[in-house]
Amino acid sequence: MPYIELPDWARSAKNRKIQLYQSAREVKQPILLIGGVHGDEPEGVWLAEFALEWLKRNTATVPWIVIPCMNPDGFINHTRVNGNGIDLNRNYPSKDWSPEFAKPRYNPGPHAGSEPEIRAVTQLIRTVNPRLIIHCHSWHPCIVCTGEPGLTAARALAESSGYELKPDIGYPTPGSLSQYGWHDHKIPVICIEEVEGCARENIWEHFASGISKIFTGV
Repeated sequence: MPYIELPDWARSAKNRKIQLYQSAREVKQPILLIGGVHGDEPEGVWLAEFALEWLKRNTATVPWIVIPCMNPDGFINHTRVNGNGIDLNRNYPSKDWSPEFAKPRYNPGPHAGSEPEIRAVTQLIRTVNPRLIIHCHSWHPCIVCTGEPGLTAARALAESSGYELKPDIGYPTPGSLSQYGWHDHKIPVICIEEVEGCARENIWEHFASGISKIFTGV
């Protein structure tokens, strides 16, 4: 189906290109799907890529935006953090952002929104006002839904994958996308946690029916 590709939409901390794809030239209130927030979680990139290929071939009934790999520096270097050593999912300018961190892999940055990747995504969120944000990770398999309006979509993903649906990840995440999206801006956020180390060829079958329901309403 027709779509717009922006191969140089934004740049990483080390000036690598961040690609963005969207369903039309002007997009308002889309579903925003993000992969590769943490560079050592390739499963999140692969799932976003599979979802993008599905969207290219099928007719979605809602506008959409896909960022396959938000953290190309970390993805190339197999690190959780970006090129500046910052955990992007602790760097959002949420009201609860904190400079505290226990391990370098959770470094939230010198200040909220310090990283170019986060500045680009938050500007995008302000511009298009997504109806739902989905970000793709890997750890212990589960679907985390923050914000009641996202529950229908979250249930579709949980039913598709067989993974537990949870209201939170189980520990505080100041400066995270869920805090910034839902608690600050009332945009529901779904975090997909695929099995860490899942084979690439098995990922899409876990989420195909859920993704289809979310983007077509069927």
